[in-house]
Amino acid sequence: MSTESAKVKVAKDGPYLVSGGLPLRKQTIGANSAGESAKWIAGESIPAAAQYALCRCGQSAKKPFCDGSHSKSKFDGTETASRDSYREQAKVLEGPAMSLTDAERLCAFARFCDAHGQIWNLVEETQKPQARKNFVQEAHDCPSGRLVAWDKATGKALEPKFEPSIGLVEDPVSGCSGPLWLRGGVEVTSADGFHYEVRNRVTLCRCGASQNKPFCDGTHASIKFNDGL
Repeated sequence: MSTESAKVKVAKDGPYLVSGGLPLRKQTIGANSAGESAKWIAGESIPAAAQYALCRCGQSAKKPFCDGSHSKSKFDGTETASRDSYREQAKVLEGPAMSLTDAERLCAFARFCDAHGQIWNLVEETQKPQARKNFVQEAHDCPSGRLVAWDKATGKALEPKFEPSIGLVEDPVSGCSGPLWLRGGVEVTSADGFHYEVRNRVTLCRCGASQNKPFCDGTHASIKFNDGL
């Protein structure tokens, strides 16, 4: 699939309009014995047409698809997210061998960054092979791309490779369903036609309660959003 055909259009106070035949699949946050986020577990695929509409208000009875509930509830889907680039939003933390960029407002509360003493401490130990490995893996597992690992020797970001797709995040430890996980450079266009920066990893709100619409801000965890899948 070409990334040029993989697109999501935000409808005004309505759903996400998806084109390009993007595949849908459940993606579950797998935890270790300590309850820490440890790995992504790919689940079942959800049949979808070449074009489809995904619920954005969190109230559809046909999740993940839209059933028009946004109209009945008078959903306010006003987009409040920054339109600056990721690098403009992110802070930089320098380590001996690698650096970390962190755009905190994009946090989707997946918590992969907390293992092994937290990624913000690991960056200071990236001259050590095991710490570096853990550091890169935790950055890669961040679904929103809030956290990005950079190789100081090359000046390049280290990014996981994804085919264009959408993951439906499930979070059993938190007892809730999470955001839409856009992967592989899916273009997102606002209701007023603005093209957000195309990134390898993006998470979109589907509980309807984010204060950073259209992006996820982790509110699904506090309200215990459940998609019923």
